[in-house]
Amino acid sequence: MATEEGIVIASGATTARVATTKSSACEACSARRSCHTLGGGDDMEVDVLNPVGARVDDRVVIYFETTSLLKASFLLYFFPVLVMLASALIGHQFALARHWDPSLSAAGLGFLGLALALLVVQSQGRKLAHRDAYKPKIIRILGKH
Repeated sequence: MATEEGIVIASGATTARVATTKSSACEACSARRSCHTLGGGDDMEVDVLNPVGARVDDRVVIYFETTSLLKASFLLYFFPVLVMLASALIGHQFALARHWDPSLSAAGLGFLGLALALLVVQSQGRKLAHRDAYKPKIIRILGKH
């Protein structure tokens, strides 16, 4: 469970925008695309789910689901590499059976596999972006700012 504190700067019916300070956890966060840097510094704005009904100027605790973070990290970082390596091995074996150049075949099929894996990542990323499990949410109101 990853948590951060921040101040609500705008709120709607189900979501809010929270101003917080960028931390080292931001680099690996699956929701980092919903954050906006203010002036290039350490201040951030994060769009979050607001199930507790926080209002403007409330100091809140934001929760990031770590299992979702791990799943998204696997999809983004490891899946393309695994597909590329598997495709390169298949290309190498296929070339050996056909008496072709194994290096060229491995490289060609490896890059083709990588391209296909990146298309899968993009497609799955769009689907996951709409799921609440992959969005940060406010879990507690600490008081007024």
